[in-house]
Amino acid sequence: EFAEPVNLMNMNRDNGVRFDCRAMGRKLLIVGASVVLVACVEQNAKSPTSVATPAPEPVQQISFVEPESLSPLGGYLAGRLARRDLDGAAASKYFSQALIDDPENPDILNSAFLAVHNQGRMREALELARRLIDIKPNAAVAGLTLAIDALMRGEYDEAKERLESLPVQGYNSLLVPLLSAWIAVGQDRFDIANAKIDSLDSNQAFFVFRDFHRGLINDLAAEDDIAERSYLAAHENQSGGSYRTVTALGGFYERGGRPDDASVLYEDYLENNPDSVWFEAAIKRIAEGRTGQRLVRDVRDGAAEAMFGVASALLQENASKAAMIYARLAVYLKPEFDAGNMLLGETLEVFEKYEEAIVMFELIPRNSPLFWTAQLKIANDLDNFDRTDKAVALLRRLALERPERSDALISMGDMLRGQDRWLESITAYNEAFERIGTPERRHWRPLYARGISLERSRQWPSAEQDFLTALDLVPDQPFVLNYLGYSWVDQGINLERALEMIERAVDLRPNDGYIIDSLGWAHYRLGNYELAVNYLEQASEVLPGDSTINDHLGDAMWRVGRRVEANFQWQRALILGTDDEVEIIEAIKQKLEHGLLASPVADGAG
Repeated sequence: EFAEPVNLMNMNRDNGVRFDCRAMGRKLLIVGASVVLVACVEQNAKSPTSVATPAPEPVQQISFVEPESLSPLGGYLAGRLARRDLDGAAASKYFSQALIDDPENPDILNSAFLAVHNQGRMREALELARRLIDIKPNAAVAGLTLAIDALMRGEYDEAKERLESLPVQGYNSLLVPLLSAWIAVGQDRFDIANAKIDSLDSNQAFFVFRDFHRGLINDLAAEDDIAERSYLAAHENQSGGSYRTVTALGGFYERGGRPDDASVLYEDYLENNPDSVWFEAAIKRIAEGRTGQRLVRDVRDGAAEAMFGVASALLQENASKAAMIYARLAVYLKPEFDAGNMLLGETLEVFEKYEEAIVMFELIPRNSPLFWTAQLKIANDLDNFDRTDKAVALLRRLALERPERSDALISMGDMLRGQDRWLESITAYNEAFERIGTPERRHWRPLYARGISLERSRQWPSAEQDFLTALDLVPDQPFVLNYLGYSWVDQGINLERALEMIERAVDLRPNDGYIIDSLGWAHYRLGNYELAVNYLEQASEVLPGDSTINDHLGDAMWRVGRRVEANFQWQRALILGTDDEVEIIEAIKQKLEHGLLASPVADGAG
């Protein structure tokens, strides 16, 4: 349920090191909380596939103009620009001002409604939703928001009427039956509730939701046999189990006088997720003879689970704007919803609203199973908006609190490495490995990370050993194969094996521009210039905005006599280079003036 996000992409190079330290420092090995209603099992490194498009231009922030000075059209357009810049506060101000002069305009009303809704200002959102529905009865989000509000107030007939007016398409084809079922529960009509759940039988994609909510509803109705069968069906359809289903089924076993069954369930989850802390309290509770509470206590809780589940699925599908809407409604129904607040925080992270995300993570109390994860996320987000020292201090405190755990120290190493503080990061990783003891398969990531810090601090023998150990644990890990193979090529050692490793990495990630570039550069260093041009052109098509790839392509083109094109590529590399790449930029300038030396070994900007 709370997967560990790992992103090993954005691996630019500096002097042959295939690694964007800042991006990697933020994203590698942070134990996060990706709140989805799916299994949480150890994942191999996941990262988005490279696409053959240039990086987007930075968004130019608009200058803030007082809303009162703008026309209705000007306010609306300014609001749209603010929304584009993800400035919810400014967007709501502009749209609200535009409404004063044009109060019946459905487009402005809808934009103002969504702006305040996304900020969690539900009282204002409800007022705007009512106005919008009067003008545009089929406004889906406004109608759903009003239905949720009616359900929260216990006005079940009104909630039912609102739901029936919604277009049953997309996720509404899941939400309307689920929410209708919970409304029926509120009316003590469990037969109707189960019939509504049964209506999801026609769509296999909804089976996990169907079984999970059937279990919750029949658990409340004291229909224990149906509840258990439903919980088990939901659990078995998610490899390794999910946090929500394991919590619900485990609690059912505990309350039913079956603590041994609950323990087996929790232990099985921990076996699949050995670094998880989420069921430590449950296992301790059982050992002390205590019993857990229900996951869902009433109608509002059940409806909140429905909204949460849909929001989780949307976030997993990268539909972050829609996920925000449903997550806001989940925590409106249940303000103390720890998983909902975690999900909201993660959704805000997608929009780089790190301070707002921290606010959501700070709502998770110390006695929550999610508290530790939330604290790690807070540290990660402090680092994301350049408060790294404060983040490191928090991680140091967490590491002292839990001397048996390594995750806070690994996160600390990642952050310090992201600041090019190589030696400090190595110290943090070393402390982590003292706690880990003998590395297991899942520890390839911190080995890889420490290896990068060691390589950057010119401790190559130790770095090489970490990379080799990581490959012993996961022989076909493409990023490690690429990094080690590239490093060997760059040093002119182990060239045959290095080429094999990089070729294997390309086989595993055929659309990864950086790895394709490594293969091209390996052929260049081996003197296979025509092959080098072929691969480097492919890499440049995938990542046209990467300065190092353009530089490499220029070198290869020069070697095969395509000198006008070589100069063009070097010019591009110069334009795309960053201010901190002083030596590389100077080397490119020398090549533009004098061309390449006779020996490729002497090339300066590889």
